[in-house]
This record gives sequence, structure tokens and C-alpha cells, in this order.
Amino acid sequence: MDDLSRYWKTVVDTMQDGLLVVDPQGTIVSMNQTAERLTGYRKRELLGKSCRVLACNGCKVFTGNRAKHWCSLFSYGKNRVKRCLIMNKSGEAIHVMKQASLLRDESGEVIGAVETLTDISDVVRQENEISSLRRTLRRQDTYHGLLGKSAPMERLFALIENAAQSDAPVAIFGESGVGKELVAKAIHHSSPRRKKPFVKVSCAALNENLLESELFGHVKGAFTGAHRARVGRFEAAHGGALFLDEIGDIPLSTQVKLLRVLEEKEIERVGDHKPVKVDVHIITATNKDLEGLVGKGTFREDLFYRINVIPIYIPTLRERTEDIPVLAQSFCERISLSGSKSITTISPEAMEILQSYAWPGNVRELRNTIEYAFVLCRGDEIKPEHLPPKVTSGDTAYRHTGPLDRSDRNASEKERLIEALRQAKGRQAKAAELLGVSRVTVWKRMKKYGVTATYR
Repeated sequence: MDDLSRYWKTVVDTMQDGLLVVDPQGTIVSMNQTAERLTGYRKRELLGKSCRVLACNGCKVFTGNRAKHWCSLFSYGKNRVKRCLIMNKSGEAIHVMKQASLLRDESGEVIGAVETLTDISDVVRQENEISSLRRTLRRQDTYHGLLGKSAPMERLFALIENAAQSDAPVAIFGESGVGKELVAKAIHHSSPRRKKPFVKVSCAALNENLLESELFGHVKGAFTGAHRARVGRFEAAHGGALFLDEIGDIPLSTQVKLLRVLEEKEIERVGDHKPVKVDVHIITATNKDLEGLVGKGTFREDLFYRINVIPIYIPTLRERTEDIPVLAQSFCERISLSGSKSITTISPEAMEILQSYAWPGNVRELRNTIEYAFVLCRGDEIKPEHLPPKVTSGDTAYRHTGPLDRSDRNASEKERLIEALRQAKGRQAKAAELLGVSRVTVWKRMKKYGVTATYR
């Protein structure tokens, strides 16, 4: 029996959790070595003292003559697992996970209680750090997940707010990687429909038959493999918004049906002729020149005008280089949240390189660049040597080659466009100013001639 007692003492003292044993009045009668380290008290200082000396904020203490028991544990007789704060000997608050159980004798009488205390101070510290980073990511530069404080982004935010207050179809235009889906979500979350579904369909990812089924749904037996009926995206988005991404890739046959839905606000499931009323806010997006596709006959003109009621053009990263530092820093902080590495700063030299690069892949390419740098960086700061060679190579594709001669009428429209983009370092707004046209016109000409704005 003595050997067994000795073993139990060894087990208790090697536990990683603090252990306290109290009698029915809350007097501490035993504790292990971990509890000593956790509380800062030696065993001799606490034995015979009330457990309330630890000032645990998770204890519910009853007072008054009518109270049968002084503690809720003894009153209800239930085990409890909860987060608590206790005070150590130095008066410091310690975060613990506390579990308490009643102790009974052979006749079932309560003879006390045992409590285990798990130190979770490191967990709480990490949670606070994550919370702080999240607050940083929600700073004033952010608008529904869109980062930027440049003039082009301020204009974009204003357009989003205006578009959100209308049920008119919105067409979002922009190069790959500028954040068209984020803009679509921002429109929805700023609208009166924000509590209703936001449903996305990638028109380029599905063939013609699957796309119709995805959009309109189908009945059982409508086609081979249709073993049961399925609700389409239009019905799923009822009352909310339907985001048709890459609308320029939708087949002509589906365009006809989509146009009818937009005009009549009702759909027919594949294999069925019963109309179903739908109420959705249509938001489309593309990186293609829809007007050019209309001219080629691959996109219906009537559908184009039906979806292009409120056009929104997203600026490229080249047009808002002043936003690069806040974007890069944001991506740095977001990746740090994964816990793989704690890198939260970018050196001035590396930032200068980031701001001078043309970013043909826009915000997506910038994010990938920061992720690449995280892989190479072994310190706490991203430096030029951690950036991809493509970014640091000093590619002359965007180099300024000389002033634009706007009086040269012999130059072709394409040549003058390229020259303007070179002088503007790829910034479409500046090129438009040099050419004396709107930025939309510059964007359309770039699409028309296949110019990717990789000039500096």
C-alpha cells in the first residue's frame, strides 16, 4: 500500500497540469509541484488556506444565510471545464483552463473536490497576436477586402457604393488578377441584398451542357446521368446576387437563354417547361473586350447591352503603384498568420523594386511574389535577394524611351498607343492623358491591338 501511495505521489507531481484538492469548505488540503510553479506559492503557503486566495474569476461563490453551499460546484455537483483567470503570488493574472470534479467516499458523501489547472498563457498570447494582425488587416485602407487608398481605388469604391444601391446589372471589366471577384462581393455586401446568398458561376470552367444545368438546374432524367433533380444557381441565388465570372466565354446558345432570363426574370430547368420566377442581382465579369466579341459575332449585342448597364473598370496595379506598399505589407501579414514564419517587414530596397516592377499579373502576381519571398527568407525581413528573378531582373519592357509626339499623324493608332504606354510607364490613365482620350478608350485599343501594356 505504501508503494502504491508513493507511485501516486510521483504521478501527481510529474503531471503537466496543476492539481489542487480542497475539502467541502474550500480549504486546500493538497497540491502538486506544477500547481506550485503555476501559482508561485509553495505548498506550505497554501495548505490550510481557502482556495479563494487564487481569486479565480471562474468560480461562482454563494453568499448569505440561505445558501446551502458556498460554491456552485458543491451546489450543482457538476464537472466544469472553462477558461479562467487566477492570480499568482506576485499578483499577476494567469490564464488557465480549469476542470473541477467532486470527490465522494464509499457511501457517496462529498468529501471534497479536485481541480486541474492547465496553463494556456501562450495560447492566449498567440490569439491576441492573431487578433491584432486581423485588426491591422481591417484597417482603413481596406474596403470589403479591397486594399488601396490611391485616387483610382477611391473612385472604384465610390462606384461600388453606387452600384450596390441598384438592382441594375453590373459588368466588371479588368485584366486578370485585379480582383474582379472581390469587387463583385463588395457590391453584394454593400447592397440591401447582403443577407441573401452570393452565388458564383465560372462560365469558362464548364462546357455548354453542364453550364446550362448549373445555371438553370435540371429535372430527374433530363439527360444521361441526371439521376435526380437539381436546383440551379439562379434559384440558389434567389433574393441575392449571381456572379457570372468570365462571361465572355459563355456559348451563344446559352447566351440566348440567359438573355431571356434577364428580360423575363424566370428560368426553366433543363428537361422541364415549367417557368420558375427568380429575383437575382446579376453581376458579370470578364477580362475580354466584349465589344470586340460583339463585332466578331461571338457575343450577342443585345445581351451585351443588357448586362452592361453599370460598367465598372478595375484599375491595374500599374495604375496605382502608390498602393503597392500597403498591399505587399498586407500579404506579408496574412501569410504570417499561417504560422509558418514570422516575417512582417519588407526592406526599403525590396519595396523600391516592387514599386518599379510593371506587374502584368496585377495583385495576384504581387501576392505570389510575397509568398515566393517567404519561402526564401530565413530572417525577419524580406530583402531584394528574396524576390523572384523576374521582378528583380530590371526588364526593359517598361522602360521610358522618349517623349510622345502627338502631332505625328503618320504614326498608326497602335504605334501611338504603344508610345503613350511607354512614356506613361504602363499606366493607362497617364497614357490616356497623353493621347487626349479617356482611359476606357485606351483600354479598348489595348484589347483591340493585343497590347499588354508591358512597356516602361
